[in-house]
Amino acid sequence: MGAIAPKLAFPQEVDVTATEQTAPTVRQGPEPSRWAAVAAVTLGTFLLVTAEQLPIGLLTDVGSALRVSEGTAGLMVTVPSLVAAIAAPVVPTLVGRLDRRLLLLSLMGLMTLANAASALAPGFAVLVASRVLVGVAIGGFWAVAGGLAVRLVNEANVPRATAIIFGGVSAANVFGVPIGTVIGGLAGWRTAFAALGALALITVVALLAVLPPLNASQAMSPWLLTRQLRNPGVRIGILATFLLITGHFAAYTFVSPALQRLSGIDARLVGPLLFAFGIAGMAGNFAAGAALARRPYRTVQIITLTLTAAIPLFLLLGRSTIGGTALLIVWGLAFGGVSVSLQTWMIKTAPRAVEAASALWVAVFNLSIGLGALVGGIIVDSLGLPGVLWIGGAAALLAALTVWTARGNADLR
Repeated sequence: MGAIAPKLAFPQEVDVTATEQTAPTVRQGPEPSRWAAVAAVTLGTFLLVTAEQLPIGLLTDVGSALRVSEGTAGLMVTVPSLVAAIAAPVVPTLVGRLDRRLLLLSLMGLMTLANAASALAPGFAVLVASRVLVGVAIGGFWAVAGGLAVRLVNEANVPRATAIIFGGVSAANVFGVPIGTVIGGLAGWRTAFAALGALALITVVALLAVLPPLNASQAMSPWLLTRQLRNPGVRIGILATFLLITGHFAAYTFVSPALQRLSGIDARLVGPLLFAFGIAGMAGNFAAGAALARRPYRTVQIITLTLTAAIPLFLLLGRSTIGGTALLIVWGLAFGGVSVSLQTWMIKTAPRAVEAASALWVAVFNLSIGLGALVGGIIVDSLGLPGVLWIGGAAALLAALTVWTARGNADLR
């Protein structure tokens, strides 16, 4: 915290990126075609998150078929998340000035091949190797797609377009993963992966049809990535992301036992309640997108403070079915706005280096998912369920304090 606490002279300091990367403004073609491009990118984010999390619902079937434990089968989730964290800054760096349209098409093509390999995998080693390729596609695609709104629509519509793109993330949790799990249960886990491959191919066609050329004005480099950390707004956004995502997944990983043991909710109702959590997240995503157009700083601060209260309040107000359900919905509403709000934060604080700042943000986001689940597992074993809820709230509070240090940033007002 000490490194970001001093006075922040944002208008001058943000300009350190002015000569680093000035992406050409695209926004070509009639308005409907621009929004069609936004919709195609949204389909891509929907696929990415579905592909990353689908194995959660297939662990038992895969483990049984390939003769590995469920713990080992869990590598299908862990591996792509970690690879995505590395791929987010590395892929844009390796491709240099390559047209980002071609990059997105190539990564979605890789996703198609990776899921086909998963569906045909003769053993678990091949399956995990295919999941490595999924991680590469996730990290590279998300690093570029997260900041595309500024190049596809008019400035006034950027928050709305960003919210739509990240609506694919919420939709994957609400619809993609459950539907994929149902397909796996009815037709087998290989069919579920094959369906993902087919969806990836559809996404390739959609991107090819509507996405305009997206030339990179300057190649990304390790120096350019490191340079972004001199921007105090970027540093704050990255730290807030690390705290919020780590804290959320430390607690949310164990939300099912929390609902059952603390709120007394029947196990059969947990699934529907998590579906409601996802629906609330979609609502929170679009509500945050609308609010960001007016007050970015205030929107992010409200989200952090809401999570600070909602997560640990399970220990006090969540000890009933009504209380637990209400807090879960509030939690979903707030967390649903996290991705779009913090991506918008990065766009606002690094307007001339959106891709580089986004790549760092995606890397931290994916690392924090894995770290949060790991930390939560350690804490729940030593301190029980109250421990992970306190950690989730404490991390959100630290994020709120971090965001508070940016109160003087004119770009976020």
